[in-house]
Amino acid sequence: MKKWHWALRILTKRMWFRAGLFCLFAIGLALASAFIGHAISYEFATKVGARSVDSILNVLASSMLAVTTFSLTAMVSAYSGATSNITPRAVQLLVEDTTAQNALATFLGSFLFAIVGIIALSTGFYGESGRVILLGGTILVIASIVITFLRWIEHITRFGRVNDTIARVEMAAAKAAQAVGRPLRFGPRQRRSVPDGATLIHLEDIGRITHVDIALLQEVADDLDCQIVLSALPGVMADPARMVAWSNTQIDAKQIERLQSAFTVAPDRAFDNDPRFGLVVLSEIASRALSPAVNDPGTAISVIEAGTRVLSSMLAIQEKNADDDTGRVIVPSPSFPELLEDFYRPIARDGAGLIEVAIRLQKSLAALAEADPAARGDCANAAADAMTRARAAMTAEADRALLDRIHRRYWP
Repeated sequence: MKKWHWALRILTKRMWFRAGLFCLFAIGLALASAFIGHAISYEFATKVGARSVDSILNVLASSMLAVTTFSLTAMVSAYSGATSNITPRAVQLLVEDTTAQNALATFLGSFLFAIVGIIALSTGFYGESGRVILLGGTILVIASIVITFLRWIEHITRFGRVNDTIARVEMAAAKAAQAVGRPLRFGPRQRRSVPDGATLIHLEDIGRITHVDIALLQEVADDLDCQIVLSALPGVMADPARMVAWSNTQIDAKQIERLQSAFTVAPDRAFDNDPRFGLVVLSEIASRALSPAVNDPGTAISVIEAGTRVLSSMLAIQEKNADDDTGRVIVPSPSFPELLEDFYRPIARDGAGLIEVAIRLQKSLAALAEADPAARGDCANAAADAMTRARAAMTAEADRALLDRIHRRYWP
């Protein structure tokens, strides 16, 4: 995905974007009635009797202001609840919720439509024909309000709840894995040696890499007839001392700037191109649920199942794209052991004393090992680590014996 395409996608997710578009549409609809009113005959206008549009707009303006305030209050409460009870990293997914944005945009736009209509009516901007058009626009706005409000009532009952947030994070992680589309790398990390005479690429900004424009890197590689190797994927912390890429030939300062512009750095991580971040957030939800203040192992088990589905989908991408050709730009594969570490280790640490969580961890890792035989060694290591932590934390010998039987069943 090109950088401008990705930036446009991020822009459309902003809360003000949909609200601003609907407000412009509402103002345009209110003012257009005066300019296209000549298309309605005067006789038809007098028969319709559009004089009642004044009172309708007054009711619409007063009610939509209250509904907009109520919607904002509900959304802020959901954000606050997710921050304090789930994890602050999941709030950005709630902010990007399209149903909530559409509801806020519809209510705010309807309020502006009514205000503009009332002002125009008070100044005599509309004739009799223009009032008919305004009445038709008002009916259209009311219909959109009713449909949006019904959807909003149904949506707000689960908006920001734990299960809803887990599902959002799981979906975001799965989409990020599909967007990356790279085969996974199993086993210990093997660093690629940088040849002599290579040009090292560093970034001046400090922050998290959120996007890499592979198409731009490919253009530079084609122009210079060279090979570019990435050493940092989205989610990595960038700083002037960290090498993010290197070229196998010497290149000038202008081309280095082009390569640097392919990397987008932000203060915080983003879900779009970083499946590891989705797994980290899922593990944070489970850790919060396993804290003594919450003590909710059921939520931790739900998180384990969600993470298992995400990792399984990534293993499926491994099989699908095993022979993918990356051309002149070499993109490193995500490390499967690091993914397991990001997701399972915090849960194994915080839920070590709970037999139900420990058993679910063993079964989850066994399911991943069955999904791809190449992943069995890494899954066995993660299962052994979880087993060691659980045996050290459990106080009942019966729980230890049960966990031993489960572990031997899947890892003989």
